[in-house]
Amino acid sequence: MLVELRAENYAVIDHAVASFGPGLNLLTGETGAGKSILVDALALLMGGKASAELVRHGAEKAVVACVFESTMGAEAILEENGIDTEGSEIILRREILASGKGRVFVNNQPAAAAVLKQLAPELALVHAQTETLASFDQAQQRILLDRFGGISTDSVAETHARWRAAGEKLDALLTGEQDRLRMVDLWSYQRKEIEGARLEPGEDGKLETEKRVLANAEKLYAAAMSAFEQLYEGGASAEAALRAALRNLEELARYDARFAESAQQIASARAAVGDVSAGVRDYAEGIDASPERLAEIEDRLALLDRLKRKYGKTVAEVIAFGEDAARKLSEVEDRDGILKALREERKAAETAYRAAAAALTAERKSAAAKLARLAEAQINSLAMKVKFTISVAAGEDEAAWAAAGWDAIEFRIATNAGEPLKPLTEIASGGELSRVMLALKVAVEENAAKSVKSGSKNSGAKSGPGKKATPRTLVFDEIDIGIGGRAAEAVGQKLKALARGQQVLCVTHLPQIAAFADQHLAVEKRESQGRTRTQIRVLDDQARTREVARMLSGAKVTETSLQHAAQMIAASR
Repeated sequence: MLVELRAENYAVIDHAVASFGPGLNLLTGETGAGKSILVDALALLMGGKASAELVRHGAEKAVVACVFESTMGAEAILEENGIDTEGSEIILRREILASGKGRVFVNNQPAAAAVLKQLAPELALVHAQTETLASFDQAQQRILLDRFGGISTDSVAETHARWRAAGEKLDALLTGEQDRLRMVDLWSYQRKEIEGARLEPGEDGKLETEKRVLANAEKLYAAAMSAFEQLYEGGASAEAALRAALRNLEELARYDARFAESAQQIASARAAVGDVSAGVRDYAEGIDASPERLAEIEDRLALLDRLKRKYGKTVAEVIAFGEDAARKLSEVEDRDGILKALREERKAAETAYRAAAAALTAERKSAAAKLARLAEAQINSLAMKVKFTISVAAGEDEAAWAAAGWDAIEFRIATNAGEPLKPLTEIASGGELSRVMLALKVAVEENAAKSVKSGSKNSGAKSGPGKKATPRTLVFDEIDIGIGGRAAEAVGQKLKALARGQQVLCVTHLPQIAAFADQHLAVEKRESQGRTRTQIRVLDDQARTREVARMLSGAKVTETSLQHAAQMIAASR
């Protein structure tokens, strides 16, 4: 929901702040007061095109900003773009310099204008006079139809992802085949060199240790035998001293039991000395001061160093490199088998996608026929006489395949008798297109409400995907062009019905529509110090009655018009 909209030095607005609430928010005021300019400002915050002409005369820059209640989808978009969330709100700000340059901020963090366009479908759909055609392209028409029919595209999206992944793997193999063939000789040499070395993981560390031993054989032998002599063999060895001490302690223990534990500790120490002595002696006896073995180890280490410089930092990495080369060679040798398997995989994915997309097309055609009937009736109740259809064309060519299906959805309309049906976006009048959009939205939301209601009564019924009210704000600018009387009242009723499920903002000149407001905002233009200034007020009940009376009678508000306005507002409730 849109909470607040601000504009500073934007077009003819010097400074204006509008606060909005849930339900139907209506903006009224004299022609030229700046009502549609506010809608254009919101469209700019939804990623619309900026221009230096929007900067108020004499100002250095124009600033427009708004605050929306956050949604899960919007927060996900912010996270994807590396923008921090600000609690339960999303703050958008756009600055336009007089030089034509501009800056965008999301939650007070610099961002690209593209982020605003990504956020727009989650936050607001603006049907401004200048933005309607861009806002309701074929993608939006498809989304609206799917929402009406409670149609899920999950199955199609899943099969499309599998088909695309299988195709990418096959294309990668075919595209890189020539390069791979040129690499065969290199891979063969690498595999042969690595396999010929008969490497063992960790052998370089063991060989380095053995090399150090052989290079220092005499020193190590002397040190080991000296340690053996001091620990065990010599007359003044540690073992001899411990043996003598043990005899004395055992003698003491015969008369005083407290020395028994001490005797056991000395016995254990003597045994440990014996074990260490034996180990040192065996180590000395195992030293082989062989120049031939030392040369052999040095040659082996040189080979390992050469392989590590080429293929990896460790012997394990060299072995892994060789295995990878062998695998690549195996793929080249098994090319026909791999290509066959990939083609079969893609064919299976293609078949699955075709089945899912065809089922989706059937669902959409059924929903399109129903929506077209309801929408045509709704449109014709708004002072129009049209013929309305929805075309669902399956694009079985792979170029048309997408995660949302292969259908091209096009809303078509004939606004005058005898005219051919044309795409909805070719309607010349923005007011007509706004009314058509209103009728479509009402038809969709009423159908969604009925489905949810029937689902709640029947425990076995499901509302289906897309049946929840969309969180975004709907904005209609001057939807009442060319209508009055009963048609205007019908528009007001439809706006009110639509606003039950989501926030609606509408600029209107008709009292019949203004009477239905949940919140009424008056946009007023005043002159101060030789400059025009715009002010926005939220009207209380008394001021609201007076504003509707003004819309009924003009500049001079009479008692009769006040009574009539009060009756209209009461009737709308």
